[in-house]
Amino acid sequence: MGDESERVTAFRGYFPQVTQLPEGIQRFGKNLCLDIPNGGTGVDEEKLLSVVQEVIRRSVKTSHPNFHNQLYGGLDPFGLAGSWITETLNTNQFTYEVAPAFTLAENAVLKKMLKLIGFPESGDGIFTPGGSISNMYGMVLARHSLCPEARAKGLSSCPPLIAFASEDCHYSLLKGANWLGLGTENVVSVKTDEKGRMAPEEADSVSWNPHKMLGAPLQCSAFLVRHKGLLHKCNSAAATYLFQQDKFYDATYDTGDKSVQCGRKVDAFKLWLMWAARGDEGFRILVDNALDCARYFLKLISNHPGFKLVLPSFECTNICFWFIPPRLRGMQETTSWWDEIDKVAPKLKERMIIEGTLMLGYQPIAHKNLRNFIRLVLTCHPPATYEHMQYIVKEIERLGEDL
Repeated sequence: MGDESERVTAFRGYFPQVTQLPEGIQRFGKNLCLDIPNGGTGVDEEKLLSVVQEVIRRSVKTSHPNFHNQLYGGLDPFGLAGSWITETLNTNQFTYEVAPAFTLAENAVLKKMLKLIGFPESGDGIFTPGGSISNMYGMVLARHSLCPEARAKGLSSCPPLIAFASEDCHYSLLKGANWLGLGTENVVSVKTDEKGRMAPEEADSVSWNPHKMLGAPLQCSAFLVRHKGLLHKCNSAAATYLFQQDKFYDATYDTGDKSVQCGRKVDAFKLWLMWAARGDEGFRILVDNALDCARYFLKLISNHPGFKLVLPSFECTNICFWFIPPRLRGMQETTSWWDEIDKVAPKLKERMIIEGTLMLGYQPIAHKNLRNFIRLVLTCHPPATYEHMQYIVKEIERLGEDL
């Protein structure tokens, strides 16, 4: 037992901190001067360098092996190389003429992705800044498919539209209903099972008229559709100063006319470079490792004192659990007991951030009566190890033993 403790202590000290806010957020904000001077020739170079170094030092290290918060993972070295290239060339993906190679790279990646999910050769897609925008794309395309006249005449030309969404859905569906004019009250919540899967029979039970829209877009940064041309039909504004149809090349390569943004960063090239360098097999190895470590962590805490699983199994690489401090173990799980457990995850998160040794997220799910629980998210980079998983358990125990 002593040897294991020594290994964990050494492991803790080996890596730089995930976060570095020892003074607390309030003092940190005061100590970091980001004011832009009025007039003059700008900040002195030495002072500027000092501020930049402080920004780096105080930023969250999302490539740290102990960063397991939502949304981010470590940098893939090939993706980083791709980012250097795209930022250096400093172009924008809206017309083929200003980004010919990057347009072809995006098309190549989309073609590969469409094939993987079984969409036909006539499929189409587009890369977006993130899941929220992808979900809104899905909603507006669903509306366009059912009520194409709304494009010219607005929603008043359509029967009332409803978006069915699971009760566990991403909040971007509510934002999309607002932005698209459906109204947030017209997002109908559909009950889900214990794993958050929307039951079709539940959707039938909440239907109130035949004029309904079922939006079930996939939350990701690439939006894929079965039918080529649908994105153009829905989003095209045919700007004559930009998307002229008498160009010397095929104007359908101008992706800005199928994008709600018009201009986009050429991020697809980074994925192309990663995929070309690693291949399907390289990605498979990374994903399999993340899944294997998630299974190991689940096994590790399943019968470990002080850890209580939200679900006995998982999908993907999210593991959700409660940490039960020693003072609350072996007690009856009353309402007051759960009130105390509800405070544990936020306090643990605070200690993680202040000490900078670990970073995990937490959340409640009120409609399922689940109080604040911790959510471990494993990503492909940096590749997780069993030792990393052991460290998480030990660090949570250390930070939470007196809560």
